[in-house]
Amino acid sequence: MRWFHALMPKEEQFVELFCRHAETLIEGAKVLRTLLEGGPDIAEHCAAISRHEEAADAVARDTLLAVRRTFITPFDRGDIKELASSLDDAIDQMQKTAKAITLYEVKTFEPQMREMADVIVRAAQLTVEAMPLLANLRQNASRLNALAEAITKEEDQADQIYDRGIKALFLARRADNDPMGFIVGYEIYDHLEKVVDRFEDVANRVSGIVIENL
Repeated sequence: MRWFHALMPKEEQFVELFCRHAETLIEGAKVLRTLLEGGPDIAEHCAAISRHEEAADAVARDTLLAVRRTFITPFDRGDIKELASSLDDAIDQMQKTAKAITLYEVKTFEPQMREMADVIVRAAQLTVEAMPLLANLRQNASRLNALAEAITKEEDQADQIYDRGIKALFLARRADNDPMGFIVGYEIYDHLEKVVDRFEDVANRVSGIVIENL
């Protein structure tokens, strides 16, 4: 059987690919947080997020190619594809946030927007910690579940920040008689919330993988 195994396609380094993917998320999240400080470098920060999104797309393509050409995978092929897709969706949503900021030429941002960006950075950090643990699901099941739960808690906190932010935005723009300012701010909040939601999708996928492989 040795020659047979030698001819079989080797298992790709899927965990390494997930780690690379997660690194693009943390880099994008950090730039997004800096972006929401405002200032003269907004366009540069938006361009940086786009570069991280392009890097994530390249990793996602490598992962999908690896799934197709690999005979033995560390866990279900569908789970690999869905996890890669969830990771990619998170950075995609960051780019959409940056695009909205560019489109509406927003220069200043609400405090709660920065709070939501802080949540995004923390969720990205938790994701980065989780990815290498997928190399040994049984041994790391408890920690993976704890990280997934922590990401979910971050999403819950983001929901509360979102509600406070929308209310504050409405009151401020009503006082200024600035309905367009409310519409633009609301859209940015909506994008930020969706970024956090995509991280929750990653957490749910990780939890599902752990359950299916115990």
